[in-house]
Amino acid sequence: MNTSDTVLNDKSLNEANILDDVPPKEVTFRQALKLWFKLGFLGFGGPAAQIALMHRELVEQRRWISERRFLHALNYCMLLPGPEAQQLATYMGWLMHRTKGGIAAGVLFVLPGLFFLITLSWLYIAYGHVPLIAGLFYGIKPAITAVVVHAVHRIGSRALKNSWMWSIAAASFVAIFALNVPFPIIVLTAALVGYLGGRYVPEKFTVGGGHGAAKKSYGAAFIDDNTPTPEHAKFRWPRLLKIAVVGALLWFVPMAFLTLQFGWDHTLTQMGWFFTKAALLTFGGAYAVLPYIYQGAIGHYNWLTPTQMIDGLALGEANPGPLIMVVAFVGFVGAYVQSVFGADLQFVAGVTAAVLVTWFTFLPSFIFILAGGPLVESTHGNLKFTAPLTGITAAVVGVILNLAVFFAYHVLWPQGFTGSFDWVAALMTVAAAIALVRYKRNVIQVIAVSAIIGLLLKTLA
Repeated sequence: MNTSDTVLNDKSLNEANILDDVPPKEVTFRQALKLWFKLGFLGFGGPAAQIALMHRELVEQRRWISERRFLHALNYCMLLPGPEAQQLATYMGWLMHRTKGGIAAGVLFVLPGLFFLITLSWLYIAYGHVPLIAGLFYGIKPAITAVVVHAVHRIGSRALKNSWMWSIAAASFVAIFALNVPFPIIVLTAALVGYLGGRYVPEKFTVGGGHGAAKKSYGAAFIDDNTPTPEHAKFRWPRLLKIAVVGALLWFVPMAFLTLQFGWDHTLTQMGWFFTKAALLTFGGAYAVLPYIYQGAIGHYNWLTPTQMIDGLALGEANPGPLIMVVAFVGFVGAYVQSVFGADLQFVAGVTAAVLVTWFTFLPSFIFILAGGPLVESTHGNLKFTAPLTGITAAVVGVILNLAVFFAYHVLWPQGFTGSFDWVAALMTVAAAIALVRYKRNVIQVIAVSAIIGLLLKTLA
Protein backbone atom coordinates (compact mmCIF):
# COMPACT_ATOMS: atom_id res chain seq x y z
CA MET A 1 0.00 0.00 0.00
CA ASN A 2 1.43 3.36 -0.95
CA THR A 3 1.43 6.55 1.10
CA SER A 4 -1.56 8.09 -0.68
CA ASP A 5 -3.60 4.95 0.00
CA THR A 6 -2.65 5.13 3.67
CA VAL A 7 -3.66 8.78 3.88
CA LEU A 8 -6.98 8.05 2.17
CA ASN A 9 -7.68 5.14 4.49
CA ASP A 10 -6.80 7.26 7.54
CA LYS A 11 -9.07 10.00 6.26
CA SER A 12 -11.91 7.58 5.56
CA LEU A 13 -11.50 6.01 8.99
CA ASN A 14 -11.50 9.43 10.60
CA GLU A 15 -14.65 10.47 8.75
CA ALA A 16 -16.35 7.23 9.73
CA ASN A 17 -15.46 7.81 13.38
CA ILE A 18 -16.90 11.31 13.19
CA LEU A 19 -20.12 10.00 11.69
CA ASP A 20 -20.66 7.45 14.45
CA ASP A 21 -19.47 10.05 16.98
CA VAL A 22 -18.28 7.33 19.36
CA PRO A 23 -15.16 8.38 21.26
CA PRO A 24 -12.37 5.93 22.09
CA LYS A 25 -13.35 4.02 25.22
CA GLU A 26 -9.82 3.85 26.58
CA VAL A 27 -6.32 5.12 25.85
CA THR A 28 -3.79 2.87 27.54
CA PHE A 29 -0.38 4.04 28.70
CA ARG A 30 1.21 1.56 26.31
CA GLN A 31 -0.68 3.04 23.34
CA ALA A 32 0.45 6.52 24.36
CA LEU A 33 4.10 5.39 24.70
CA LYS A 34 4.04 4.08 21.13
CA LEU A 35 2.73 7.42 19.86
CA TRP A 36 5.24 9.55 21.81
CA PHE A 37 8.06 7.31 20.59
CA LYS A 38 6.83 7.75 17.01
CA LEU A 39 6.54 11.53 17.33
CA GLY A 40 10.06 11.72 18.74
CA PHE A 41 11.44 10.30 15.49
CA LEU A 42 9.12 12.25 13.17
CA GLY A 43 9.37 15.69 14.79
CA PHE A 44 11.22 17.47 11.99
CA GLY A 45 10.58 20.99 10.76
CA GLY A 46 10.38 23.08 13.93
CA PRO A 47 7.56 23.74 16.41
CA ALA A 48 4.85 24.59 13.86
CA ALA A 49 5.32 21.27 12.05
CA GLN A 50 5.60 19.34 15.33
CA ILE A 51 2.41 20.88 16.74
CA ALA A 52 0.59 20.17 13.46
CA LEU A 53 1.78 16.56 13.63
CA MET A 54 0.52 16.20 17.21
CA HIS A 55 -2.80 17.76 16.26
CA ARG A 56 -3.27 15.31 13.42
CA GLU A 57 -2.41 12.30 15.57
CA LEU A 58 -4.17 13.28 18.81
CA VAL A 59 -7.18 15.30 17.61
CA GLU A 60 -7.98 14.33 14.03
CA GLN A 61 -7.06 10.68 13.66
CA ARG A 62 -7.05 9.10 17.13
CA ARG A 63 -9.48 11.54 18.81
CA TRP A 64 -7.81 11.20 22.19
CA ILE A 65 -8.15 14.95 22.84
CA SER A 66 -10.82 17.37 21.63
CA GLU A 67 -9.92 20.38 19.50
CA ARG A 68 -10.77 22.87 22.23
CA ARG A 69 -8.82 21.06 24.95
CA PHE A 70 -5.81 20.76 22.61
CA LEU A 71 -5.82 24.49 21.78
CA HIS A 72 -6.41 25.39 25.41
CA ALA A 73 -3.25 23.53 26.40
CA LEU A 74 -1.32 24.97 23.44
CA ASN A 75 -2.19 28.53 24.40
CA TYR A 76 -0.79 27.91 27.87
CA CYS A 77 2.42 26.45 26.43
CA MET A 78 2.77 29.50 24.19
CA LEU A 79 2.87 31.67 27.32
CA LEU A 80 5.80 29.78 28.82
CA PRO A 81 9.52 30.06 28.23
CA GLY A 82 10.83 26.94 26.57
CA PRO A 83 10.00 24.74 23.56
CA GLU A 84 6.23 24.85 23.21
CA ALA A 85 5.95 21.65 21.15
CA GLN A 86 7.77 19.59 23.77
CA GLN A 87 5.75 21.23 26.52
CA LEU A 88 2.53 20.47 24.66
CA ALA A 89 3.50 16.80 24.36
CA THR A 90 4.25 16.77 28.10
CA TYR A 91 0.87 18.38 28.84
CA MET A 92 -1.04 15.89 26.69
CA GLY A 93 0.77 12.94 28.27
CA TRP A 94 0.12 14.32 31.76
CA LEU A 95 -3.56 14.98 31.09
CA MET A 96 -4.15 11.42 29.93
CA HIS A 97 -1.86 9.42 32.23
CA ARG A 98 -0.84 11.57 35.17
CA THR A 99 2.78 12.49 35.98
CA LYS A 100 4.27 9.34 34.46
CA GLY A 101 2.48 10.11 31.19
CA GLY A 102 3.79 13.67 31.11
CA ILE A 103 7.37 12.61 31.83
CA ALA A 104 7.24 9.82 29.25
CA ALA A 105 5.82 12.10 26.55
CA GLY A 106 8.30 14.90 27.22
CA VAL A 107 11.34 12.61 27.42
CA LEU A 108 10.48 10.58 24.32
CA PHE A 109 9.90 13.82 22.41
CA VAL A 110 13.53 14.81 23.13
CA LEU A 111 15.45 11.53 23.43
CA PRO A 112 15.75 10.53 19.72
CA GLY A 113 16.91 14.03 18.81
CA LEU A 114 19.52 13.97 21.58
CA PHE A 115 20.87 10.62 20.41
CA PHE A 116 21.09 11.74 16.77
CA LEU A 117 22.60 15.11 17.65
CA ILE A 118 25.33 13.54 19.81
CA THR A 119 26.20 11.26 16.90
CA LEU A 120 26.19 14.12 14.39
CA SER A 121 28.22 16.34 16.73
CA TRP A 122 30.89 13.67 17.06
CA LEU A 123 31.05 13.12 13.29
CA TYR A 124 31.26 16.88 12.80
CA ILE A 125 34.04 17.53 15.29
CA ALA A 126 36.01 14.42 14.29
CA TYR A 127 35.60 14.57 10.51
CA GLY A 128 34.47 18.13 9.77
CA HIS A 129 37.77 18.87 8.01
CA VAL A 130 37.21 16.09 5.44
CA PRO A 131 36.50 17.64 1.99
CA LEU A 132 33.15 15.83 1.69
CA ILE A 133 31.88 17.21 5.01
CA ALA A 134 33.43 20.63 4.38
CA GLY A 135 31.65 20.86 1.02
CA LEU A 136 28.30 19.96 2.55
CA PHE A 137 28.65 22.60 5.23
CA TYR A 138 29.75 25.21 2.69
CA GLY A 139 26.31 24.86 1.12
CA ILE A 140 24.46 24.56 4.42
CA LYS A 141 25.75 27.82 5.95
CA PRO A 142 23.99 30.14 3.44
CA ALA A 143 20.79 28.13 3.88
CA ILE A 144 20.93 28.55 7.66
CA THR A 145 21.42 32.30 7.24
CA ALA A 146 18.29 32.34 5.08
CA VAL A 147 16.41 30.24 7.66
CA VAL A 148 17.11 32.86 10.33
CA VAL A 149 16.03 35.66 7.96
CA HIS A 150 12.85 33.66 7.36
CA ALA A 151 12.30 33.46 11.12
CA VAL A 152 12.55 37.27 11.32
CA HIS A 153 9.95 37.58 8.55
CA ARG A 154 7.62 34.98 10.05
CA ILE A 155 7.65 36.27 13.61
CA GLY A 156 7.76 39.92 12.56
CA SER A 157 4.73 39.63 10.30
CA ARG A 158 2.76 38.28 13.25
CA ALA A 159 4.09 40.53 16.01
CA LEU A 160 4.82 43.95 14.47
CA LYS A 161 1.27 45.21 13.95
CA ASN A 162 1.73 48.86 14.95
CA SER A 163 4.38 51.56 15.46
CA TRP A 164 4.86 50.61 19.12
CA MET A 165 5.85 47.07 18.21
CA TRP A 166 8.16 48.30 15.47
CA SER A 167 9.82 50.70 17.91
CA ILE A 168 10.42 47.95 20.47
CA ALA A 169 11.89 45.68 17.78
CA ALA A 170 14.17 48.46 16.48
CA ALA A 171 15.31 49.38 19.99
CA SER A 172 16.14 45.76 20.81
CA PHE A 173 18.16 45.43 17.61
CA VAL A 174 20.18 48.56 18.36
CA ALA A 175 20.67 47.47 21.97
CA ILE A 176 22.14 44.06 21.13
CA PHE A 177 23.89 44.98 17.86
CA ALA A 178 25.43 48.35 18.66
CA LEU A 179 25.50 48.42 22.47
CA ASN A 180 26.01 44.68 23.16
CA VAL A 181 23.33 44.75 25.86
CA PRO A 182 22.90 41.29 27.43
CA PHE A 183 19.85 39.41 26.18
CA PRO A 184 18.22 39.01 29.64
CA ILE A 185 18.21 42.79 30.11
CA ILE A 186 16.52 43.24 26.73
CA VAL A 187 13.85 40.70 27.67
CA LEU A 188 13.18 42.29 31.06
CA THR A 189 13.07 45.79 29.59
CA ALA A 190 10.63 44.69 26.88
CA ALA A 191 8.44 43.01 29.51
CA LEU A 192 8.41 46.22 31.55
CA VAL A 193 7.51 48.31 28.50
CA GLY A 194 4.76 45.82 27.67
CA TYR A 195 3.42 45.94 31.21
CA LEU A 196 3.29 49.75 31.24
CA GLY A 197 1.87 49.83 27.72
CA GLY A 198 -0.81 47.34 28.68
CA ARG A 199 -1.91 49.66 31.46
CA TYR A 200 -1.82 53.00 29.64
CA VAL A 201 -2.29 52.15 25.93
CA PRO A 202 -3.79 48.64 26.05
CA GLU A 203 -5.06 48.78 22.48
CA LYS A 204 -1.43 48.87 21.28
CA PHE A 205 -0.42 45.77 23.22
CA THR A 206 -3.16 43.32 22.33
CA VAL A 207 -1.62 42.13 19.06
CA GLY A 208 -0.14 39.02 20.61
CA GLY A 209 -2.23 35.95 21.12
CA GLY A 210 -2.46 32.27 21.27
CA HIS A 211 -4.08 30.06 18.74
CA GLY A 212 -7.63 31.15 19.20
CA ALA A 213 -10.65 29.04 19.72
CA ALA A 214 -11.49 25.80 18.08
CA LYS A 215 -13.04 26.24 14.66
CA LYS A 216 -14.27 22.72 14.03
CA SER A 217 -14.91 19.39 15.71
CA TYR A 218 -13.48 16.06 14.64
CA GLY A 219 -16.07 14.10 16.59
CA ALA A 220 -16.32 13.03 20.21
CA ALA A 221 -12.94 12.53 21.86
CA PHE A 222 -11.64 10.44 24.75
CA ILE A 223 -11.04 13.71 26.63
CA ASP A 224 -13.76 15.88 25.13
CA ASP A 225 -14.81 19.51 25.64
CA ASN A 226 -17.15 18.59 28.46
CA THR A 227 -15.17 15.72 29.96
CA PRO A 228 -14.78 16.38 33.71
CA THR A 229 -11.30 17.33 34.82
CA PRO A 230 -9.47 14.15 35.86
CA GLU A 231 -8.80 13.83 39.56
CA HIS A 232 -5.03 14.19 39.15
CA ALA A 233 -5.51 17.40 37.13
CA LYS A 234 -7.43 19.24 39.84
CA PHE A 235 -5.51 22.03 41.53
CA ARG A 236 -4.27 21.41 45.08
CA TRP A 237 -1.78 23.52 46.99
CA PRO A 238 0.03 20.53 48.59
CA ARG A 239 0.59 19.02 45.15
CA LEU A 240 1.93 22.30 43.77
CA LEU A 241 4.32 22.59 46.71
CA LYS A 242 5.47 18.99 46.24
CA ILE A 243 6.27 19.53 42.56
CA ALA A 244 8.10 22.77 43.32
CA VAL A 245 10.25 21.06 45.98
CA VAL A 246 11.01 18.01 43.80
CA GLY A 247 11.82 20.25 40.82
CA ALA A 248 14.15 22.39 42.93
CA LEU A 249 15.94 19.28 44.19
CA LEU A 250 16.30 17.89 40.67
CA TRP A 251 18.08 21.11 39.75
CA PHE A 252 20.01 21.66 42.99
CA VAL A 253 21.46 18.16 43.49
CA PRO A 254 23.28 17.88 40.13
CA MET A 255 24.36 21.53 40.35
CA ALA A 256 25.73 21.00 43.87
CA PHE A 257 27.51 17.83 42.73
CA LEU A 258 29.17 19.65 39.83
CA THR A 259 30.23 22.51 42.08
CA LEU A 260 31.67 20.24 44.78
CA GLN A 261 33.30 17.86 42.32
CA PHE A 262 34.78 20.32 39.84
CA GLY A 263 34.35 23.82 41.28
CA TRP A 264 32.08 26.69 40.29
CA ASP A 265 34.29 27.91 37.44
CA HIS A 266 34.61 24.51 35.75
CA THR A 267 33.22 24.19 32.23
CA LEU A 268 30.54 21.63 33.15
CA THR A 269 29.34 23.63 36.15
CA GLN A 270 29.14 26.82 34.13
CA MET A 271 27.27 24.98 31.38
CA GLY A 272 24.67 23.84 33.89
CA TRP A 273 24.21 27.36 35.23
CA PHE A 274 24.26 29.05 31.82
CA PHE A 275 21.69 26.74 30.21
CA THR A 276 19.42 26.98 33.25
CA LYS A 277 19.24 30.72 32.60
CA ALA A 278 18.76 30.09 28.88
CA ALA A 279 15.82 27.78 29.61
CA LEU A 280 14.05 30.57 31.47
CA LEU A 281 14.56 33.10 28.67
CA THR A 282 13.27 31.24 25.63
CA PHE A 283 10.11 33.33 25.14
CA GLY A 284 9.38 33.29 21.42
CA GLY A 285 11.02 29.96 20.66
CA ALA A 286 14.53 28.73 20.01
CA TYR A 287 15.48 31.51 17.61
CA ALA A 288 14.88 34.04 20.38
CA VAL A 289 17.35 32.39 22.75
CA LEU A 290 20.05 31.68 20.15
CA PRO A 291 21.47 35.22 20.44
CA TYR A 292 21.80 34.71 24.20
CA ILE A 293 23.56 31.40 23.60
CA TYR A 294 26.04 32.88 21.14
CA GLN A 295 26.67 35.84 23.46
CA GLY A 296 27.61 33.43 26.23
CA ALA A 297 28.95 30.35 24.45
CA ILE A 298 31.04 32.31 21.94
CA GLY A 299 31.65 35.75 23.41
CA HIS A 300 32.00 34.96 27.11
CA TYR A 301 32.99 31.31 27.54
CA ASN A 302 34.64 30.61 24.15
CA TRP A 303 33.15 27.13 24.07
CA LEU A 304 32.91 27.21 20.27
CA THR A 305 33.54 29.48 17.28
CA PRO A 306 30.97 31.46 15.26
CA THR A 307 31.39 29.04 12.37
CA GLN A 308 30.75 26.07 14.64
CA MET A 309 27.64 27.79 15.98
CA ILE A 310 26.24 28.15 12.46
CA ASP A 311 27.08 24.52 11.69
CA GLY A 312 25.43 23.44 14.95
CA LEU A 313 22.24 25.24 14.01
CA ALA A 314 22.30 23.42 10.68
CA LEU A 315 22.53 20.08 12.46
CA GLY A 316 19.74 21.14 14.81
CA GLU A 317 17.48 22.04 11.88
CA ALA A 318 18.09 18.66 10.28
CA ASN A 319 17.43 16.80 13.52
CA PRO A 320 14.10 15.55 14.94
CA GLY A 321 12.90 17.22 18.10
CA PRO A 322 12.93 20.84 19.32
CA LEU A 323 15.37 23.20 17.62
CA ILE A 324 16.63 24.22 21.07
CA MET A 325 18.34 20.80 21.05
CA VAL A 326 21.21 22.73 19.45
CA VAL A 327 22.30 23.23 23.07
CA ALA A 328 23.44 19.59 23.03
CA PHE A 329 25.77 20.44 20.14
CA VAL A 330 27.14 23.44 22.04
CA GLY A 331 27.75 21.30 25.12
CA PHE A 332 29.33 18.45 23.17
CA VAL A 333 31.70 20.64 21.16
CA GLY A 334 32.63 22.83 24.13
CA ALA A 335 33.53 19.91 26.40
CA TYR A 336 35.16 17.89 23.60
CA VAL A 337 37.44 20.69 22.40
CA GLN A 338 38.39 21.74 25.93
CA SER A 339 39.04 18.08 26.89
CA VAL A 340 37.44 18.57 30.30
CA PHE A 341 38.15 14.92 31.23
CA GLY A 342 41.56 14.77 29.54
CA ALA A 343 42.75 14.10 26.00
CA ASP A 344 41.87 10.39 26.15
CA LEU A 345 38.24 10.98 27.15
CA GLN A 346 37.14 13.71 24.76
CA PHE A 347 34.15 11.75 23.47
CA VAL A 348 33.02 10.90 27.02
CA ALA A 349 33.35 14.58 27.96
CA GLY A 350 31.27 15.60 24.94
CA VAL A 351 28.49 13.11 25.66
CA THR A 352 28.44 14.04 29.35
CA ALA A 353 28.14 17.75 28.53
CA ALA A 354 25.44 17.15 25.90
CA VAL A 355 23.31 15.16 28.36
CA LEU A 356 24.00 17.67 31.11
CA VAL A 357 22.91 20.76 29.18
CA THR A 358 19.84 18.91 27.89
CA TRP A 359 18.85 18.15 31.49
CA PHE A 360 19.19 21.75 32.64
CA THR A 361 17.50 23.13 29.51
CA PHE A 362 14.38 20.94 29.63
CA LEU A 363 13.90 20.48 33.39
CA PRO A 364 12.04 23.82 33.78
CA SER A 365 9.58 22.82 31.04
CA PHE A 366 8.52 19.70 32.94
CA ILE A 367 8.10 21.71 36.15
CA PHE A 368 6.03 24.38 34.38
CA ILE A 369 3.65 21.79 32.94
CA LEU A 370 3.28 19.52 35.97
CA ALA A 371 2.89 22.47 38.33
CA GLY A 372 0.81 24.76 36.11
CA GLY A 373 -1.35 22.18 34.36
CA PRO A 374 -3.95 21.97 37.14
CA LEU A 375 -4.28 25.76 37.15
CA VAL A 376 -4.94 25.69 33.41
CA GLU A 377 -7.44 22.84 33.68
CA SER A 378 -9.36 24.71 36.36
CA THR A 379 -10.44 27.34 33.81
CA HIS A 380 -11.22 26.39 30.25
CA GLY A 381 -11.07 29.94 28.98
CA ASN A 382 -9.04 31.09 26.02
CA LEU A 383 -5.57 32.05 27.28
CA LYS A 384 -3.80 34.86 25.42
CA PHE A 385 -0.44 36.57 25.54
CA THR A 386 -0.29 39.21 28.18
CA ALA A 387 0.95 42.72 27.41
CA PRO A 388 4.45 42.01 28.80
CA LEU A 389 4.75 38.97 26.55
CA THR A 390 3.58 41.05 23.60
CA GLY A 391 6.46 43.43 24.30
CA ILE A 392 8.88 40.52 24.56
CA THR A 393 7.68 39.09 21.25
CA ALA A 394 8.33 42.40 19.50
CA ALA A 395 11.80 42.63 21.07
CA VAL A 396 12.53 39.07 19.92
CA VAL A 397 12.15 40.20 16.29
CA GLY A 398 14.97 42.72 16.70
CA VAL A 399 17.14 40.18 18.51
CA ILE A 400 16.69 37.55 15.79
CA LEU A 401 17.47 40.17 13.13
CA ASN A 402 20.77 40.71 14.91
CA LEU A 403 21.36 36.96 14.76
CA ALA A 404 20.74 37.04 11.00
CA VAL A 405 23.28 39.86 10.61
CA PHE A 406 25.75 37.90 12.76
CA PHE A 407 25.39 34.78 10.63
CA ALA A 408 25.49 36.71 7.34
CA TYR A 409 28.75 38.39 8.33
CA HIS A 410 30.52 35.10 9.05
CA VAL A 411 29.11 33.40 5.94
CA LEU A 412 29.64 36.19 3.40
CA TRP A 413 32.96 37.46 4.81
CA PRO A 414 34.53 34.24 6.16
CA GLN A 415 37.88 36.01 6.74
CA GLY A 416 36.27 39.19 8.08
CA PHE A 417 35.76 42.53 6.31
CA THR A 418 39.46 42.59 5.43
CA GLY A 419 38.96 39.44 3.35
CA SER A 420 37.05 38.90 0.13
CA PHE A 421 33.25 38.84 -0.21
CA ASP A 422 31.86 35.38 -1.02
CA TRP A 423 29.50 36.10 -3.92
CA VAL A 424 28.59 32.44 -4.35
CA ALA A 425 27.47 32.18 -0.73
CA ALA A 426 25.51 35.43 -1.13
CA LEU A 427 23.63 34.10 -4.15
CA MET A 428 22.88 30.83 -2.34
CA THR A 429 21.59 32.78 0.67
CA VAL A 430 19.26 34.85 -1.51
CA ALA A 431 18.03 31.76 -3.36
CA ALA A 432 17.35 29.90 -0.12
CA ALA A 433 15.50 32.91 1.35
CA ILE A 434 13.30 33.16 -1.76
CA ALA A 435 12.54 29.43 -1.56
CA LEU A 436 11.50 29.76 2.08
CA VAL A 437 9.62 33.07 2.01
CA ARG A 438 8.18 33.22 -1.50
CA TYR A 439 7.65 29.55 -2.34
CA LYS A 440 7.08 28.25 1.22
CA ARG A 441 9.51 25.39 0.80
CA ASN A 442 10.28 23.11 3.74
CA VAL A 443 13.38 23.98 5.79
CA ILE A 444 14.78 20.46 5.46
CA GLN A 445 14.37 20.55 1.68
CA VAL A 446 16.17 23.90 1.41
CA ILE A 447 19.05 22.73 3.61
CA ALA A 448 19.37 19.45 1.69
CA VAL A 449 19.46 21.14 -1.72
CA SER A 450 21.92 23.77 -0.49
CA ALA A 451 24.18 21.05 0.94
CA ILE A 452 24.24 19.22 -2.41
CA ILE A 453 25.03 22.45 -4.26
CA GLY A 454 27.84 23.21 -1.82
CA LEU A 455 29.30 19.74 -2.26
CA LEU A 456 29.19 20.05 -6.06
CA LEU A 457 30.83 23.47 -5.98
CA LYS A 458 33.67 22.29 -3.77
CA THR A 459 34.12 19.08 -5.77
CA LEU A 460 34.25 20.89 -9.12
CA ALA A 461 36.42 23.76 -7.85
